[in-house]
Amino acid sequence: MERQQIIKDSKTSVDQEQESKVWYAIRVTFNREMKVKNDLDLRGIENFVPMKYVMGTRRGRRVKKLVPSIHNLIFFHIEPSLMKEYKATTKLPIRYIMNPATKKPVVVPEREMNNFIAVAGTYEEQLEYITPKPGQFTRGDRVRILGGPFEGAEGVLQRVKGDSRVVVSVKGLVAVATTSIHPSLLKKLPKEK
Repeated sequence: MERQQIIKDSKTSVDQEQESKVWYAIRVTFNREMKVKNDLDLRGIENFVPMKYVMGTRRGRRVKKLVPSIHNLIFFHIEPSLMKEYKATTKLPIRYIMNPATKKPVVVPEREMNNFIAVAGTYEEQLEYITPKPGQFTRGDRVRILGGPFEGAEGVLQRVKGDSRVVVSVKGLVAVATTSIHPSLLKKLPKEK
């Protein structure tokens, strides 16, 4: 019996070594995204919370404070088996964001997540977060930003509040629009199939 358990344990650890990390979109209740982030950081689990600076008052003085841009949303970069284990053992209020069509947790493609982090991770004050509507980003040219703080990010050129901006989205979850970008800093990309 012990030998079977040892074989099973060694097989599980080999499977986990071969398992690839994926980006999960996770809903956190009661605005506890920073508490979840701190727990993940302590455990060495890569994560991303879109943040922004806001002006506030503290003890009668105006201060700039870094706060989550989108409440109740955090992204985990973790192996599926470890995600299940974390979700089953944590006491923190988290749940998967489910894909309504497949009834499975939303997994964000690596390239899409890297583009989103490239823009949302700058903490640029003039970023505009947009809750996408079905089909909202299907029109417009796909572009790559060639310079400035968003260099390398790819997205769709859109008009937001009267300005041309590059919108980088995590399909069906969230999108972020850059500040105005001069056309000389954009390169048109072929449409995705």
